[in-house]
Amino acid sequence: MVKIYTKGGDKGDTSLIGGKRVPKSSKRINAYGDVDELNASIGVAISFIEDDEVRKLLEKIQSELFIVGSDLADPSYPDSINNNPRVTDTMVTNLENFIDKYDQEVGAIQYFILPGGSREASLLHLARGIARRAERDCVELSSIERINPAIISYLNRLSDLLFMLARAMNKRRDVNDVPWHP
Repeated sequence: MVKIYTKGGDKGDTSLIGGKRVPKSSKRINAYGDVDELNASIGVAISFIEDDEVRKLLEKIQSELFIVGSDLADPSYPDSINNNPRVTDTMVTNLENFIDKYDQEVGAIQYFILPGGSREASLLHLARGIARRAERDCVELSSIERINPAIISYLNRLSDLLFMLARAMNKRRDVNDVPWHP
Protein backbone atom coordinates (compact mmCIF):
# COMPACT_ATOMS: atom_id res chain seq x y z
CA MET A 1 0.00 0.00 0.00
CA VAL A 2 1.28 3.46 -0.93
CA LYS A 3 1.35 5.91 1.96
CA ILE A 4 -0.07 9.41 1.56
CA TYR A 5 3.01 10.95 3.14
CA THR A 6 6.48 10.77 1.60
CA LYS A 7 8.38 13.07 3.99
CA GLY A 8 9.96 14.59 0.86
CA GLY A 9 8.68 18.04 1.69
CA ASP A 10 9.57 18.08 5.35
CA LYS A 11 12.34 20.60 4.75
CA GLY A 12 10.09 23.05 2.93
CA ASP A 13 10.54 22.12 -0.70
CA THR A 14 8.54 20.10 -3.20
CA SER A 15 8.88 18.62 -6.67
CA LEU A 16 7.44 20.02 -9.87
CA ILE A 17 6.52 17.86 -12.83
CA GLY A 18 9.86 16.81 -14.26
CA GLY A 19 11.48 16.45 -10.85
CA LYS A 20 12.83 19.96 -10.19
CA ARG A 21 12.71 20.80 -6.47
CA VAL A 22 11.50 24.26 -5.46
CA PRO A 23 10.63 25.94 -2.16
CA LYS A 24 7.01 25.51 -1.11
CA SER A 25 6.89 29.30 -0.87
CA SER A 26 7.73 29.79 -4.56
CA LYS A 27 5.38 31.82 -6.72
CA ARG A 28 4.64 28.73 -8.85
CA ILE A 29 3.60 26.68 -5.82
CA ASN A 30 1.50 29.61 -4.54
CA ALA A 31 -0.23 29.86 -7.92
CA TYR A 32 -1.25 26.24 -8.15
CA GLY A 33 -2.02 26.16 -4.44
CA ASP A 34 -4.57 28.91 -5.11
CA VAL A 35 -6.03 26.79 -7.91
CA ASP A 36 -6.30 23.86 -5.50
CA GLU A 37 -8.06 26.08 -2.94
CA LEU A 38 -10.39 27.34 -5.68
CA ASN A 39 -11.22 23.76 -6.62
CA ALA A 40 -11.97 22.89 -2.99
CA SER A 41 -14.20 25.96 -2.61
CA ILE A 42 -16.15 24.93 -5.70
CA GLY A 43 -16.54 21.50 -4.13
CA VAL A 44 -18.05 23.11 -1.04
CA ALA A 45 -20.43 25.12 -3.23
CA ILE A 46 -21.46 21.96 -5.11
CA SER A 47 -22.35 20.27 -1.82
CA PHE A 48 -25.04 22.94 -1.27
CA ILE A 49 -26.31 23.29 -4.85
CA GLU A 50 -29.30 21.14 -5.78
CA ASP A 51 -29.59 22.45 -9.35
CA ASP A 52 -28.33 19.56 -11.53
CA GLU A 53 -27.36 21.79 -14.46
CA VAL A 54 -25.15 24.02 -12.33
CA ARG A 55 -23.73 21.09 -10.35
CA LYS A 56 -22.66 19.32 -13.56
CA LEU A 57 -21.05 22.50 -14.91
CA LEU A 58 -19.15 23.04 -11.67
CA GLU A 59 -18.00 19.41 -11.62
CA LYS A 60 -16.68 19.87 -15.18
CA ILE A 61 -14.86 23.00 -14.04
CA GLN A 62 -13.33 21.09 -11.14
CA SER A 63 -11.86 18.62 -13.63
CA GLU A 64 -10.56 21.48 -15.75
CA LEU A 65 -8.94 23.02 -12.67
CA PHE A 66 -6.85 19.85 -12.41
CA ILE A 67 -5.57 20.69 -15.89
CA VAL A 68 -4.82 24.26 -14.76
CA GLY A 69 -2.91 22.96 -11.74
CA SER A 70 -1.03 20.40 -13.79
CA ASP A 71 -0.14 23.05 -16.37
CA LEU A 72 1.24 25.29 -13.61
CA ALA A 73 3.15 22.39 -12.02
CA ASP A 74 4.93 21.65 -15.32
CA PRO A 75 7.55 24.37 -15.82
CA SER A 76 8.48 23.17 -19.31
CA TYR A 77 5.87 25.33 -21.12
CA PRO A 78 5.34 25.40 -24.09
CA ASP A 79 6.65 21.86 -24.19
CA SER A 80 5.51 19.19 -21.81
CA ILE A 81 7.91 16.78 -20.23
CA ASN A 82 5.25 14.12 -19.68
CA ASN A 83 2.66 15.14 -22.28
CA ASN A 84 0.52 16.67 -19.53
CA PRO A 85 -2.60 18.42 -20.75
CA ARG A 86 -2.41 22.19 -21.14
CA VAL A 87 -5.11 24.83 -20.76
CA THR A 88 -6.42 25.73 -24.21
CA ASP A 89 -8.14 28.68 -25.82
CA THR A 90 -11.09 26.34 -26.44
CA MET A 91 -11.49 25.91 -22.68
CA VAL A 92 -11.64 29.70 -22.35
CA THR A 93 -14.19 29.99 -25.18
CA ASN A 94 -16.37 27.34 -23.52
CA LEU A 95 -16.45 29.43 -20.34
CA GLU A 96 -17.41 32.49 -22.39
CA ASN A 97 -20.32 30.56 -23.89
CA PHE A 98 -21.59 29.68 -20.41
CA ILE A 99 -21.17 33.30 -19.26
CA ASP A 100 -23.30 34.43 -22.20
CA LYS A 101 -25.94 31.79 -21.43
CA TYR A 102 -26.30 32.79 -17.78
CA ASP A 103 -26.09 36.49 -18.62
CA GLN A 104 -29.21 36.07 -20.76
CA GLU A 105 -30.95 34.32 -17.89
CA VAL A 106 -30.23 36.90 -15.18
CA GLY A 107 -30.15 40.07 -17.28
CA ALA A 108 -28.06 43.20 -16.99
CA ILE A 109 -27.46 44.90 -13.67
CA GLN A 110 -27.43 48.63 -13.07
CA TYR A 111 -25.66 48.61 -9.71
CA PHE A 112 -22.81 46.93 -7.87
CA ILE A 113 -23.70 43.67 -6.14
CA LEU A 114 -22.43 42.65 -2.74
CA PRO A 115 -21.43 38.99 -2.42
CA GLY A 116 -24.43 37.27 -0.88
CA GLY A 117 -28.04 36.41 -1.23
CA SER A 118 -28.70 32.69 -1.10
CA ARG A 119 -26.28 30.26 0.51
CA GLU A 120 -25.40 28.87 -2.94
CA ALA A 121 -24.71 32.34 -4.35
CA SER A 122 -22.62 33.30 -1.33
CA LEU A 123 -20.43 30.22 -1.76
CA LEU A 124 -20.02 30.92 -5.48
CA HIS A 125 -19.03 34.52 -4.69
CA LEU A 126 -16.40 33.16 -2.29
CA ALA A 127 -15.07 30.88 -5.03
CA ARG A 128 -15.02 33.89 -7.38
CA GLY A 129 -12.80 35.78 -4.94
CA ILE A 130 -10.41 32.83 -4.75
CA ALA A 131 -10.37 32.63 -8.56
CA ARG A 132 -9.36 36.30 -8.69
CA ARG A 133 -6.50 35.64 -6.25
CA ALA A 134 -5.36 32.66 -8.32
CA GLU A 135 -5.43 34.87 -11.40
CA ARG A 136 -3.37 37.59 -9.67
CA ASP A 137 -0.80 35.06 -8.49
CA CYS A 138 -0.55 33.60 -12.00
CA VAL A 139 -0.02 37.09 -13.44
CA GLU A 140 2.72 37.66 -10.88
CA LEU A 141 4.29 34.28 -11.72
CA SER A 142 4.17 35.10 -15.43
CA SER A 143 6.27 38.22 -14.78
CA ILE A 144 9.21 36.07 -13.65
CA GLU A 145 8.65 32.67 -15.30
CA ARG A 146 7.10 31.53 -18.53
CA ILE A 147 3.62 30.04 -18.16
CA ASN A 148 0.82 29.20 -20.53
CA PRO A 149 -1.01 32.53 -21.09
CA ALA A 150 -4.31 30.67 -21.52
CA ILE A 151 -4.19 29.94 -17.78
CA ILE A 152 -4.66 33.62 -16.94
CA SER A 153 -7.49 33.97 -19.47
CA TYR A 154 -9.15 30.83 -18.11
CA LEU A 155 -9.06 32.05 -14.51
CA ASN A 156 -10.30 35.48 -15.55
CA ARG A 157 -13.31 34.01 -17.37
CA LEU A 158 -13.93 31.52 -14.60
CA SER A 159 -14.28 34.31 -12.05
CA ASP A 160 -16.79 35.99 -14.37
CA LEU A 161 -18.71 32.74 -14.77
CA LEU A 162 -18.79 32.18 -11.01
CA PHE A 163 -20.28 35.68 -10.65
CA MET A 164 -22.96 34.84 -13.23
CA LEU A 165 -23.68 31.49 -11.57
CA ALA A 166 -24.07 33.23 -8.20
CA ARG A 167 -26.62 35.57 -9.75
CA ALA A 168 -28.39 32.63 -11.41
CA MET A 169 -28.57 30.75 -8.10
CA ASN A 170 -30.15 33.80 -6.47
CA LYS A 171 -32.67 34.14 -9.28
CA ARG A 172 -33.53 30.43 -9.29
CA ARG A 173 -34.00 30.51 -5.50
CA ASP A 174 -36.09 33.68 -5.81
CA VAL A 175 -33.57 35.64 -3.73
CA ASN A 176 -32.59 39.16 -4.75
CA ASP A 177 -28.99 40.04 -5.43
CA VAL A 178 -27.67 42.27 -2.65
CA PRO A 179 -27.19 45.81 -3.98
CA TRP A 180 -24.33 47.93 -2.70
CA HIS A 181 -25.45 51.19 -1.14
CA PRO A 182 -22.56 53.65 -0.77
